[in-house]
Amino acid sequence: MKKMRGFSAIGVIVIVTVVALLGVATFAIIDGNNNATNFNDYDFYSVIEASKDNGNIGDHVKGDPKAPVLIFEYADYQCPGCASINPKVNKAIEQSGGDLAIVYRSYLLSYHQNGTAAASAAEAAGLQGYWKEYADKLFSEQAEWEYATGSERTALFNKYFDEVTDGEGDMEKFNEDIASDEVSKKIGFDMGIGKRIDIQATPAFYVDGQWIDWSEAGSVTVDGKEITWDSARGGDDFVKLLLEIVEAKTATAD
Repeated sequence: MKKMRGFSAIGVIVIVTVVALLGVATFAIIDGNNNATNFNDYDFYSVIEASKDNGNIGDHVKGDPKAPVLIFEYADYQCPGCASINPKVNKAIEQSGGDLAIVYRSYLLSYHQNGTAAASAAEAAGLQGYWKEYADKLFSEQAEWEYATGSERTALFNKYFDEVTDGEGDMEKFNEDIASDEVSKKIGFDMGIGKRIDIQATPAFYVDGQWIDWSEAGSVTVDGKEITWDSARGGDDFVKLLLEIVEAKTATAD
């Protein structure tokens, strides 16, 4: 069923309900403790498949999930640094020749008023097969929605869904899924992992369990090779850093 250019009465009711429910759900998602989940059952540095603990929504992966190099990103869609680094992440994947994949997990910052709603919208789009396109859209259009009111935000998120699906998505389902328990569990699950590996800021990138602190001089050891940098903030420095990590890991596999 295609419900894109206009909204039925039911659709309008759903949208209004979504705005209210997101406000109620924000604290529970940001807490992310997931006390009922045994996180010892999960390897945080591999692609996590769908399960009851994450609302039957597995990890989102940019690139080939079977790529030889996996880097894990924790980000908030309302985070300016996450938005600015996103094109560089995409560029590194494109230039890696299929050797790099980025595993994306949400880590919401409590002071971002629309971060929870944005993450929920991205997850809802993902349930219809459009996670990457929608995530990229949220980051590229961040300045438009980051301080929007509830009703403005809903209109914008629906517009983005219309655009990334080229009018082929189910808008009513999208809005229903935004407020679903499954989406809330997925975001809470990601948050639970982030809390357990002690994320300090976003975006945070990890390779082989090591934090790639790209904001200042640092280093990681990849398959016995130390990779150092002064800073990865300028220009395509972050792209080069990711590709250097890929080169080091794939060289040892040859």
